[in-house]
Amino acid sequence: MLTISQLASYAGVTVRAVRHYHAKELLPEPERDSSGYRRYDAVAVVELIRIRTLAEAGVPLSRVRELLAAGEEEFAAAVEEVDRRLRAEIRDRQRHRTRIAQLTAGESLVLPPVAVAYLERMRELGFPEHLVEIERDSWILIAAQAPEQVPAMMAVKHAQLEHPTLRRLYLDLGELADCTADDPRLPELADRVEAFLEGAAAASAGAEEQPISADLVALLDAAFVQSFPWAPRLLRLLEQRGYTGWTDIRRT
Repeated sequence: MLTISQLASYAGVTVRAVRHYHAKELLPEPERDSSGYRRYDAVAVVELIRIRTLAEAGVPLSRVRELLAAGEEEFAAAVEEVDRRLRAEIRDRQRHRTRIAQLTAGESLVLPPVAVAYLERMRELGFPEHLVEIERDSWILIAAQAPEQVPAMMAVKHAQLEHPTLRRLYLDLGELADCTADDPRLPELADRVEAFLEGAAAASAGAEEQPISADLVALLDAAFVQSFPWAPRLLRLLEQRGYTGWTDIRRT
């Protein structure tokens, strides 16, 4: 007869595992001997090895008892079901591994290719990385909230990058990244923004409806203000010229 420690050693498990299987009522607890110790026989060793083998194969403990008592056909069917579940888990884990590997992909993990291409074009044109990062974060928000709108909006943004006047405005915004609200260049920049807006309005048939929600527009405007210390003053200067907002600039 074996002690619980000897039983665990024969079966290749821990004493704690034996007690756990007792608690789950997978392995019957023997009566204690006159000294108050549990004593196990060879049948218990075999049963414990079967339990351990099933558990290590991925069979949930809730099903181990059922399989221990199953007939040959039932056992084979149950094992096939467990195998299907394990294969599904493997596929899930592989998807997780692929997702983790994509974390090294940076922007392409959270943005569609057309938006990544837009950011790369900004870099090619010499935009400061700080400005590129602000654009990236804005498009992450847009892609998360309105993914169906991104392709059309990106077509507009790509065209804007190739517009010499607007590109120069964007580049100047980037050069102002670290300036303060009293920078003397801000009024002249506001004049140029106004001139561009007036020219764009004259060239178009009318203002297009903003494809994203007002709440998202407000969030993007807030991000702009938080990104540049001079942004509140520039917005005030634009308001003095009859415009409101930034993401969706409108004539007041």
